[in-house]
Order: sequence, then C-alpha cells, then structure tokens
Amino acid sequence: MRFSMSWRVLSLSLLLVGGAAFAADGAPKAAPAAAAHAAQQRPGHAAIASANFHATEAGLEVLAKGGNAFDAAVAVAATLSVVEPESSGIGGGFMAVLHRAKDGRNVFIDARETAPAAVNPKDYLNPDGSPNRDTALKGPLSAGIPGEPAGLVLIAKRYGRLSLQQSLAPAIRIARDGFEPDARLRGAIASMQKDLARWPASAAKYLPNGKPPAEGATWRDPDQARTLELIAAHGDDGFYRGETAQKLVAAVRAAGGNWTLADLANYRAKERTPISVDYRGYKIITAPPPSSGGVAIAEILNILSGYDLTKMDQATRVHYIVEAMRRAFRDHNDYLGDPDFVKMPLDMLLSPYYAAGLRQGILHDKATPSSMLPRAEAPEPGMHTTHFSIIDADGNMAAVTSTVNYTMGSSFVAAGTGVLLNDEMDDFALVPNKPNVYGLLGSAANAPKGGKRMLSSMSPSIVIGADRTAVIGSPGGSTIITQVLEGILHFIDGESAQQIAAHKRFHHQYLPDVVNVEEGTFDAATSDALTKMGYTLKPRESWGFMNVVTWDRKANKLDAASDPRRPSGLGKVQ
Repeated sequence: MRFSMSWRVLSLSLLLVGGAAFAADGAPKAAPAAAAHAAQQRPGHAAIASANFHATEAGLEVLAKGGNAFDAAVAVAATLSVVEPESSGIGGGFMAVLHRAKDGRNVFIDARETAPAAVNPKDYLNPDGSPNRDTALKGPLSAGIPGEPAGLVLIAKRYGRLSLQQSLAPAIRIARDGFEPDARLRGAIASMQKDLARWPASAAKYLPNGKPPAEGATWRDPDQARTLELIAAHGDDGFYRGETAQKLVAAVRAAGGNWTLADLANYRAKERTPISVDYRGYKIITAPPPSSGGVAIAEILNILSGYDLTKMDQATRVHYIVEAMRRAFRDHNDYLGDPDFVKMPLDMLLSPYYAAGLRQGILHDKATPSSMLPRAEAPEPGMHTTHFSIIDADGNMAAVTSTVNYTMGSSFVAAGTGVLLNDEMDDFALVPNKPNVYGLLGSAANAPKGGKRMLSSMSPSIVIGADRTAVIGSPGGSTIITQVLEGILHFIDGESAQQIAAHKRFHHQYLPDVVNVEEGTFDAATSDALTKMGYTLKPRESWGFMNVVTWDRKANKLDAASDPRRPSGLGKVQ
C-alpha cells in the first residue's frame, strides 16, 4: 500500500483528559478540585500524534484490537524504526513519560543506551589528543548498547493489554511487505551516502544499486522484519540473546567494535520517578536523569518564577529567559549523568532557593558572559530524533521521545539483523571539557564507563493546570530543552496549540556564548536592544518539529497542531 507524500506526517488528535497533579516522588498529590475531577474523566476516544503516517496508522490499528496507549506506543515506536530510521529505531533508545489512568500513576521509562564494558576513551582521541569525531559518530565504536527493544518489552509487559506479537505486527508487516520512503528519508540517506557506503550491510540496505531509494519505489526490510519477529516471540531474549545477539556482536567486532554477548545480556530498561515542578499554577511532569532535559527545564522555570514575564517587553523577557537557560546549561555540563553511577545534587538543582541565588546574579540590563569556561564551538546539528504522543479512550497517556542521535545514527547496519546502530557514545563526555556534536560540554559526571547511560536532552513532558492540559515534546539535539521550555511558557501564557507550534524560537546553551535565533523571531528593535545588552545573535536554520495538543477543560475544547516547519504535518480534532 502506498500513500501520497502529503500524508507523510499524521497527527490525529481527539479528546484529551487531564491527569492528577504529582509530587516529586511520583505519587498522586492533593490537587485542585477541577484537576481532581478531570483525573476521574475518560475521553472515550483515542489520539495519536506521530511524525509518520504509517506509525500513526500502526498505533490506531493496535488500539482497534483492544490495546491501550501503551500497546500503541510499542506499535508506533517499532514502525518508526522501519519507516523513519534517520531519527529512531530498535538500534537506539528512548525516554518516555507514561500516565496510567486507573491509579493516576506517572512513571518514566529509561530505555537509554549504555556503554559496552570494554569502552576505552582512547578510542575517541586522535594521536594529538584532540577528539576523533569519526570514531565518536560513525561505525561500531560510536554505538552504545541499544535500549529500545528492552524498553518496548517492558512497556508491553507491565502496562499493555495485548501481546507483543499483536503490538509489533504492523511494523513487521510493513518491513516485510514494503513501503514508499518519504522525501525526508530519501534526503537523509543521500546526505549520509558516503558514510553508509563504508559498510557492506549499510550499503546493501540503504543504497540499492549504489544509490538512495528512488521516489515512488517500494522499499522492503526483511532482516529487520525477522529481528522484530524474534522480539515478538521471545521478548528481551529475542534481541539481547540468541540469534540476533550473536549477529550483532559478530558484525560489530568484525568492523572494529568492542561489544560482547554479555553487554547485550546485561542490558535492562528501567522505571524511574519523573521530575515534577510547579510554575504559575501549573504542574510540569518531565524527564529525570539520565535525561538532562527535565532538570534544566525545572531549574529554568524556578529561576523565572521570580519575574513576571507577562509584563515585560520582548527584549527584556528574552534577556531573563536566556540568562536562566545559560545557568541551567552550565549546571547540565557540571553535574548531570547516569543516576546509577553518579551522585547528583538534584535537591540543590531543583530547589527554589538555589534558583533564587542564581537569580541574584542576573543583571536587569546586561548579558552575563559565559567566559568562565573555555569556549567551545560545534557544527550545527541535524534534528534527527522523533517524538510521539498517545492518549487512549481511558485516559492513559504516553509521551515518548526516541532517537539514534545524529542523522542515520552510526551509519552502521549489523549484517543479518537490519538494525541500524545508534551513535550515542558521542553523548558521553568522551574528552572532558570538549564539545560533542551538539556543542555540549561534559565533566566526569558524564564520562564513559561500561554499563553507564550517556546523558540525553530528551524532554517528553505533560503540563497540567486547573483548567488546561498540554502534551509536548520535540526533537532537536540540545535545543530540545529550550524548545520544550518555550512551548511550555507559551502554553501557560494561554496560547493555542497552533500558536505554540508556530512560534519562532531561540536557544542558548552556555557555550558557545551565542543566542541561536530562527529567522523572524525578533524585530529590528528587539535585536538591537539584545545586542546592546551584550548578546551575540546567530541565525540558525534547523529546529525540531514540535507536536502540541492542548485541552481547555472549561470549554471542553481540544486544540491540536503539528509544527508548520514540516508542511506535511497535520493536526486534527475528531
């Protein structure tokens, strides 16, 4: 079956339901009467918003079989692995915030990749001691042990209603029978053609006859279909042990990598407690470490709580937001890492008193230079992650951000598996105080170690107010954090989903000390005022594709929008 290119992205959005407010430990907390009442409601309909028509259809198919939001999440993620490999897949990992309606439970699923036991920082250095970008981003040394298969199995077993076979069936069918690659996938393959051609299995999969798939061609992936069938039949053992594991390790080691069967067998997806922060009467539920996103968003909001942004002109508002971003990203670099390996001062970082102290150092009319650490420059990254949101008829919710890191991950396909491996090792601080591909610095807290999870910017979030709810997330590398933050602020200001998704964006991450700006974000007067304050404004073309769904409970009105930067996106109320 083929679909026109205008349906590359589907966002079907129906009636949402608000959840209860949640305390820092993830347990239900006393909530305002309106929010408590909303928590008892059920929408009676289901909603799925994803970046690809096939993935959305897969989720709806599973819901029609009697599955819930969590079964649908398995179907959507697995299908994206087949049809959108430039952004995510079973060779990568994901982070998810789930809300279970029957008991109000919020949980964070950590399916982040881990370093192999034999990881050696020297493998990522050139002879002169400078970072080796090739081994960090391309080939088997750049790949962490995948987490997505284990995460999908965990969700299905603990939260789903259907069997893995039922939830994975759409992805298996599409991989086996074929689909028409969209322009974005064809473009990604073309842009990475030289790297893909370095490895025979990658070339065989993505470069038929030595070229990227042609427009209108039907593309099949029988090896990945077989891998998904093994997962469907055997769960974790279908990927991390047995036939698939043996093929993965053999392929990685033959190409110079260092994976072992034990690395795969020892991998575990984990449940963690989400981060929760209150801001202007709204509760934001978001991702904890090993995501840096939730901590950074919470810290920024705590700093901004000392100001009334609604009464400021644009230049002053941007000034305070950027200064809060600057300080949060500085802490991101210094403190955060895998919570199983690093003791982090989260009580301090999330404290309103700590934020008040940081606020005292912000001048009202001048930028604070980021010159206390060495400058760092990095190439502008691609936006190659994906986010999807699901709400089922009972009010269960899944906000899932999945990635293989950079465009087409490591470009390395493990022969006989159809699995395109991630290049997430670059998200470690492979060389202390040297930037990764997104320009982010790191310290010993995010240094690589066998079995350790690398830090991530993924920030799937749910925002709950007395009368309104939003589900939000975005791809975008290090800009994920600031894009989700800005979306949350616009939502709290009362804007519609269309307004939030269409807003022009800006970003600051401490180093490099520039404000990345989308064309048209600021008028001439605002740009001039920010420049006089000491900011360097730098144009940036690539931004993530945000999907936003809001529900006004008083008016019982749903508002849904896909990012207009991707013209084929669709927001629909049904």
